[in-house]
Amino acid sequence: MDDSDLHPLTAARRARGLSQTTLAARVRQAAARRGLRSGCDRPRIRKWERGTVPDSDSQLYLAQALGLPVEALTRLPWPHWLHSSPDGVVPLTPHSAVPALREALTPVERRTFLTLSGAGLTDLASQWAASSRPAAAHAGTAGRTDTAGDLVDALRTSTDRLTAAGPAHEQHTTRLLAAHLHTVTDLLETGGHHPATQQRLHTLAADLAHTLAWRHFDRGAHPHAARHWMAALHNTHAVSDTDRSAGLISDLAYQAAWRNDHTLAQDLLSHALTRARHPAARSLLNLRLARSLAASPTPRRRAALHALHAAEHELNRAGTNRPSWCTWMSEADLAVDTGQTLLDLGDTRPAHQLLTQGEQLLPTTRDKTRGVFLAYQAASHLTHRDIEPAAHAATAALDLARRTHAPRCEQLVQRLTPAFRPYAHHHAVGRLLHLTGNASTS
Repeated sequence: MDDSDLHPLTAARRARGLSQTTLAARVRQAAARRGLRSGCDRPRIRKWERGTVPDSDSQLYLAQALGLPVEALTRLPWPHWLHSSPDGVVPLTPHSAVPALREALTPVERRTFLTLSGAGLTDLASQWAASSRPAAAHAGTAGRTDTAGDLVDALRTSTDRLTAAGPAHEQHTTRLLAAHLHTVTDLLETGGHHPATQQRLHTLAADLAHTLAWRHFDRGAHPHAARHWMAALHNTHAVSDTDRSAGLISDLAYQAAWRNDHTLAQDLLSHALTRARHPAARSLLNLRLARSLAASPTPRRRAALHALHAAEHELNRAGTNRPSWCTWMSEADLAVDTGQTLLDLGDTRPAHQLLTQGEQLLPTTRDKTRGVFLAYQAASHLTHRDIEPAAHAATAALDLARRTHAPRCEQLVQRLTPAFRPYAHHHAVGRLLHLTGNASTS
């Protein structure tokens, strides 16, 4: 039997090296720990693996026997909760797209980000790097009437319009995009679609999850962001979009670097680079790798410079026909991130020149990114003790962040305020500290 045809219980059992007899014994032990008895035996495990649905008590004992979080039973129906894992990362399998979406759509508390261990995320990236093309789903439905096609068309049109709406409406459009993702997930779970419709549903799910991931990340909701990026990865893997999958892993790496976990960021990017093929994708991944190598507690100068060279080389041969998720990658991004990398390595003069050049190259349509660039430029001025230009750049970044509703950019400016406080007597600095709410009250 092909692995894609395995029942999730069979896959979960085999992944743990358990025989049907051993798993049955563990189920009985789980019941005994509660002072109860279970008649589970090998034939019963075999029935469950052939499609019989266990009762609620048996599912609880199975979760404990497999070392899975029992909370998963309240979030996902049988057998989808079997894809859960103790560290909150849904393993990559031929049937994991819907469970990963359900996991992303489940509300989580801020503290549960701790369950998304670096090891779990690295394992997920490793699974992807070693995986082969998934088997085509629902290949036997080609003769059926495509009842979902018109609905998918409507969802796609609505998604594109909501995504393109201005940042002032994000509070409302985010809720609507999440509702669309719920609908797409339900459609995927129902199944029975034409192969082409199934592909479109996976792609739409990835688009929605990807957009929502960045929105959650921008407002600091890291558990939601990580789970949405992972859900997008499962769905891009389902349609064999290798470059985009690599990009999603690099987004998880970007989040890790933002949270100062550069070891995790470098591990994830190393896996992503093993399969990324398009030059624009490889340029972005190498650029993010350079940034992380330079920002590590012990900067790896030679490796960072090598990654910068690779990023420049790949961008030069990228051309204009690029994957949709990285069409924005430009000379401006290369200049700014190279400048920030050099700044972290201590090469302040060329860093400052590149940061300024990158900000000037950026088109006006990318004001949210311009705010981030200006925050980097302010940090570069600070390293030279050019206080007034630093304050003006930081103030401009803060203004753009608030106009474009970009809390992540505002956070970058807030991180700079301790370095500005000794210069509060400067008029420009005093104004900045007032705007950030850090003005002295003495």
